[in-house]
Amino acid sequence: MFILKNAWISIKRNKGRNILIGIIILIIACACTITLAIKNTAVDLIDSYKSAYDKEVTIGFNRENMMKGFDPSQEEGRESAREKFDNIASYTISDVEKFADSDYIESYYYTYGVGLNGNSIEKAEIESNNDMPNGFGHGRENNMSSTDFTLTGYSSQDAMSEFISGAYTMSEITDNAWDIAFNGNYIFINEELASYNNLKLNDKVKLEDEDGNVYEFEIIGIFKENEEDNQESMSMFSNSVNTIITNSEAVVKLTDGNENLKASIHPTFIINSYDNVEKLQDEFYEKGLDENFILQTNEELAESGVSSVKNISSFSTSFLIITLIIGGIVLFVINMINIRERKYEIGVLRTIGISKLKLTMQFVAELVIVSVIALTLGAGIGAVSSKGVSNSLLANEISSSNEKTEEINKNFGGINHDGARGGMHGKGMPVVQAYDSIDAVVDIKVLIELLSIGLSLVLVSSIASMVSIQRFSPLTILKERS
Repeated sequence: MFILKNAWISIKRNKGRNILIGIIILIIACACTITLAIKNTAVDLIDSYKSAYDKEVTIGFNRENMMKGFDPSQEEGRESAREKFDNIASYTISDVEKFADSDYIESYYYTYGVGLNGNSIEKAEIESNNDMPNGFGHGRENNMSSTDFTLTGYSSQDAMSEFISGAYTMSEITDNAWDIAFNGNYIFINEELASYNNLKLNDKVKLEDEDGNVYEFEIIGIFKENEEDNQESMSMFSNSVNTIITNSEAVVKLTDGNENLKASIHPTFIINSYDNVEKLQDEFYEKGLDENFILQTNEELAESGVSSVKNISSFSTSFLIITLIIGGIVLFVINMINIRERKYEIGVLRTIGISKLKLTMQFVAELVIVSVIALTLGAGIGAVSSKGVSNSLLANEISSSNEKTEEINKNFGGINHDGARGGMHGKGMPVVQAYDSIDAVVDIKVLIELLSIGLSLVLVSSIASMVSIQRFSPLTILKERS
């Protein structure tokens, strides 16, 4: 009690100096409060962005492995490469289900494609100056180039990556499309193909396989391919003009019991951590995946989406460190000056019997009292300012998040419906979390961090008084004064 009483008396007696110290700590507290609020908000936004992107793994070609020993200048080498390519063991739906039975996989979805010919509709003839295949042997384009149409079955909306990325956009769609799209013979067709065959919503379309089996489908949506993807094409039609979209169950029904109907599957697995990719790949090889395939992730895509927010988080951290260093140095210097000015006071107090420990604690208590008052005021001012500052800094991210959500919803025809099927991914249409604003809230976490930083800064800057008081001799001080 003696220490606190003396500290308070000293604070009132030396108002000017303590107000100066208080202003410095107030400024530091405001800056730290805003910075901590922005930093914590940026971290939350990063987590939100990353959670919007599932940790996806797909199966791709191990081109490096396939090209080992390949000499393009030798006919023998080209023949060997073709033979190696033809002998790659493909995988089926049963294999995908077996692969998905793993502790590292949370869920999965896939596209299942098959080539069919027209029965009641005509193929839109494509003339292109590009004879190179789109895939490297395993893509559905290569397997189905001899047929009129590519019937692509999606297991859920999550699998419809062309619509999520914006490559395809729904131009017309029935009201109940997403209620029935993944169960039954329902299709979405390209608007160019619809125009070419004078088709509209709810019309029936008949397709047939090479054995003459006929399959009937109902049109519940018409999509278009974005023009940007066809700028280099010399064809009058888009690349997807003869692509017909349905659900994977419809394709499975077509292929079951029909060995002549060849289909290709393109799965996507949702994993629990990117750290487990190598282990999962080894597990796939053990389950029979050809070693000319390799697992690929979307980690770079997820990271790229938060790069600018990470920059803001890093900037706020750097600003916080610089503020604390400068503030600490200024407080240390002021304390040094304070001790020199109060040297005689220290000598008198030591002479009348006050111990070095009590005297040191009194000087620290003075600084703590001033700091607590300044930190409280600084936290209040920072709390009022932090929301506006953070929204200003993160304005681009807010806008980008909202635009992404609206764009994906538009690509699916403006109907936000959970179209996932049971047993598959179950998440429905994947969207990026939208924000109207970023509330950089000064919550209990920020206050605890601010109090810890402020008191640590005070204790560090008090080292000057602690060392000086221990070193001073009261008799020498009084003698110098006289």
